[in-house]
Amino acid sequence: MPSTPQQIDTWKSRLLDLSRRNRLLHLRPGAALALTNPPAADLYGLLVRRRTLEFADALTPEQLRIAEQIHEGRIACELGTYVQITADARNPGYFNVQTKAQRYRMYPVVTATGAIRLEDQKVGAVWLQLANKSMLMNQKLGQRVADECMSPAQHAVAQALAAKPAPSLFEPATPPQQATAPAADGNTSVVYNK
Repeated sequence: MPSTPQQIDTWKSRLLDLSRRNRLLHLRPGAALALTNPPAADLYGLLVRRRTLEFADALTPEQLRIAEQIHEGRIACELGTYVQITADARNPGYFNVQTKAQRYRMYPVVTATGAIRLEDQKVGAVWLQLANKSMLMNQKLGQRVADECMSPAQHAVAQALAAKPAPSLFEPATPPQQATAPAADGNTSVVYNK
């Protein structure tokens, strides 16, 4: 029986096929795919400058629907800061999110609550967009990068909520006001809820 190191070497040689059957190593002329976008010269330039390339995952139809709801542009935040959100023209559903000091490449994440959420999982950044405000958080550090960010549409919702606040969940519900009116027979009264 072969020793363990010999078995491992045998397994390795079976996993890596260096013969002519391996099409990744031995291409036939005309069997390769043409690179059209980006052009080969641009791709070579990217590889020389960056050494790595990132490829975008295809998003689900649900994620693309979420992406349609993202507020874009320069969004003002508290303390005079801002967040710039720009859709990636080459990759639908992806966004470039930038603050004064940081840049993120984010995509929509489906949530159980229906909240609009973008994530950059590589750096742990999250953009959370609510009806009346948005915030940018760093999950790895456990801190908010930007808070109270409001697009013009969110600012309008925030003003409407300030003018007429939603009822608190912690206060008891007020019973509906009741009005009475005499019944047609004159003997009994009918109670109506307003």
